[in-house]
Amino acid sequence: MKDYYEILGVPRNASQEEIKRAYRRLARQYHPDLHPGDKEAEERFKEISEAYEVLSDPEKRAVYDARGYAGLKDQGYHGFTDVEDIFSAFSDIFEEFLGGFGGFTRRRRAERRPRRGADLSYEITVSLEDVYFGREITLEVERYENCETCGGSGLAPGAQPQYCPTCKGRGHVVHTEGFFRLSATCPTCHGVGTFISDPCPACRGEGRLRRRRQLKVRLPRGIEDGAVIKLAGEGEAGLYGGPPGDLYLRVHVLPHDLFERKGKDLYLEVPISVVEAMLGGEIEVPTFEEKVKVKVPRGIQPGDTLALEGKGLPDLHGGKPGDLILRFRVEIPKDLTKRQEELLREFAEIEKEKKEGFFKKILRSVQSK
Repeated sequence: MKDYYEILGVPRNASQEEIKRAYRRLARQYHPDLHPGDKEAEERFKEISEAYEVLSDPEKRAVYDARGYAGLKDQGYHGFTDVEDIFSAFSDIFEEFLGGFGGFTRRRRAERRPRRGADLSYEITVSLEDVYFGREITLEVERYENCETCGGSGLAPGAQPQYCPTCKGRGHVVHTEGFFRLSATCPTCHGVGTFISDPCPACRGEGRLRRRRQLKVRLPRGIEDGAVIKLAGEGEAGLYGGPPGDLYLRVHVLPHDLFERKGKDLYLEVPISVVEAMLGGEIEVPTFEEKVKVKVPRGIQPGDTLALEGKGLPDLHGGKPGDLILRFRVEIPKDLTKRQEELLREFAEIEKEKKEGFFKKILRSVQSK
């Protein structure tokens, strides 16, 4: 099992700043430009980058902390397979502390490679009824979407990107000082190698626009509190024709006024009278779809339970639904009429006689031996 905390050398309660510092230090050490042709260093670079991608993302980190790497795989995560993808994913970090040096970084810029859009995460709050029926909910997300005018290119209709006149499309410039040749990021195109001389008027050359969008989501029936729903392709739009990111929704289920949930079983506290407890009877109990008639057994005790099979929540994976567990609470009347009191006293006398007769029977049995 992969231990991302051990890979980065940080404790499990490490802050985001500590995680970032650890990654910066290790990325400097194992950067492929410093170890050309060293496959072991390249694999180590991929490993620490994968650990950083997971632990720096609150959503992925929460899944990893709860369910480990298996939980990430269940949601479609497979890490990095290509070093170029790492540079695309963490371009800001490498720009910050590596200054754009080295072959991998220069090639990535000059090619203006398609970049995948960012993943988004939202929290949604739903009722237990929503979970039972698998209702459709509507949420509003704010995200970058491709500009409809330029199709995400950032160019005005009919325009073409131009090679940067300063670096001739290389993305970097070389300065000579005595015996030294110093390479630096091109100040004109900022390492891209091209520039947009005629930007799209709608997005001003960005290729994307920030928009609010309403999405409809169908809840899986029986989904657990804290579960995460993945909506593939509903994240932010990519750059330069790259694919969109994904949208992750963490589900919070509100407590219910009547039912208590335990897995796929529901618990309901049912008040009954003393007479119903002693004599039994028929009562009606609510479910999410209808009221159900239930026979109360004679002599039921406070706290006793009765299971209604299949009346709980649906199984998330299509299996057998849960049960509705009735917990009986015997209510003692506070105000009695004179007639009720007389009957109860008569009942008490009969009970007393029954007990005395029981003990006399035992005593005779003992004496006869």
